[in-house]
Amino acid sequence: MSEDRAAPSTVEDEPVEETSGSKKKKNGLIELLPILLKFFAIGLASLVVVVTISVITYTVLNSNNSKGQTLIPENSPYVGTKPQYSYSTIVGTVRCNTRDPTPYSVVVDVAIGYTLNDSQAQTEFTARQFELRDFIRNYFSTKYAEDLMPEKEPQLKQELMELLNIRILDTAKARNIVFNQLSVMEM
Repeated sequence: MSEDRAAPSTVEDEPVEETSGSKKKKNGLIELLPILLKFFAIGLASLVVVVTISVITYTVLNSNNSKGQTLIPENSPYVGTKPQYSYSTIVGTVRCNTRDPTPYSVVVDVAIGYTLNDSQAQTEFTARQFELRDFIRNYFSTKYAEDLMPEKEPQLKQELMELLNIRILDTAKARNIVFNQLSVMEM
């Protein structure tokens, strides 16, 4: 009989211990939750402060100067020198008309810059003299007078240089374009 009583008391003791252990685990998580929430709130507040300070600083720095803060003065020792080019004036002066309904007369004298002392480029420019003249004449005859205004010259030069390198030149590469003359006159 003593064995019968001992067995049930052992079985009853184990579940009581498990329930008290799980209550301790639940109490531990409940006690840990406010600490975790506190750290999360501190991290979130820090992030908001950093973003706010960054936005305010960026706005203040760029509100007075629309150019930005990274301009380097021209007399600075960190400004690189412009590369030197040899120029071919083999194209000469080209005359054509614009594609406007009332055409404008265009007179352009183009000099093509290439790598300094590149004899192979000089030879290619001489060999393609007539192709270059024809290409430049066609290029300017496809433009409207408003496309040939002085404020659009940098875009014209860049586009002309890229087209020459892609469509006309094989081994030589145009590195710079200079207009010795660009006149647009109403007819």
